[in-house]
Amino acid sequence: MILPPSALTQVADYFKVLSELSRLQVLCSLQSGPKNVTEIIEDTGLGQANVSKHLKILTQVGIISRTPQGVSVYYEIIEPLIFDLCELVSDRLFIRLEEQSQQLKQLKGLRRTKLVDTTSGSAKVKAKK
Repeated sequence: MILPPSALTQVADYFKVLSELSRLQVLCSLQSGPKNVTEIIEDTGLGQANVSKHLKILTQVGIISRTPQGVSVYYEIIEPLIFDLCELVSDRLFIRLEEQSQQLKQLKGLRRTKLVDTTSGSAKVKAKK
C-alpha cells in the first residue's frame, strides 16, 4: 500500500498527537470511561492548564469527544483503536527488550569464558562478575 504524501502527512500528524506523554496519560485516564477535567487531573497528576490543553488537542483531532453536563464537561474516547495501537507498540517494545536482554546474556557469557593463555606470554583475563 503506497499512500500519497498528503495522506502520509495526515498519518504523521496523527502520530504526533500520540507522541506526547501527557496526552497518553490523559487517554489512559479516559480508558475506564468518561471523566471531567478534575477526575483526569486526579488520575494523571497533571496540572489543570496542561490537562485542558491536551484535551483540546485530542478533541480537535477526533480522538475524544466533549459533552457538557450541567456545570461540568465530560470527555470520552471515541477512537478505541488508540488502545489497540498502544498495545501493539507495547508488545513490539517488549519483544525488542527481550531480544536485547538475551543478547546481553550471551555477551556476558562470552566475557566470562574469555581466557588468554598465560603460557604464551599473555595475561589471563577474567571478567568481573
